[in-house]
Amino acid sequence: MDLTVVTYVVYLAVSIGLTVWVARTLSRNGQIFLEDVLRGNEKLADAVNHLLVVGFYLVNLGFVALYLRVGAPVDDTRGVFEALSRQLGVVLLVLGVLHLGNVYVLNRIRRRGAMEREQTPPVPPQDWTAPATGA
Repeated sequence: MDLTVVTYVVYLAVSIGLTVWVARTLSRNGQIFLEDVLRGNEKLADAVNHLLVVGFYLVNLGFVALYLRVGAPVDDTRGVFEALSRQLGVVLLVLGVLHLGNVYVLNRIRRRGAMEREQTPPVPPQDWTAPATGA
């Protein structure tokens, strides 16, 4: 069997496995964060979480497919490992950058919501006080 084909098969298997594992981990652990960002609206948090996971799959699996081609033919076992390390390293970096981007955006939304909650008084004003006059 051609070692380039073996490289492709291993690359696809590992990349798809990593993408699924990361997506499930982020989905499971990000649910609480999303509920906080969305002020406890569990139904909306579930929907956003699902949309983020679908987008994550589309972007990552699309990148994995586009990055499939190995530059030069793989002739030996060493070449298989070199090609796999280069390709999987890039895939892992893309997964990490996308994760950090998601966390950054959601944290900005969370901060904005926290600032709005701080500016809203816990109890609405109940009376009016006349301004003090100079004595």
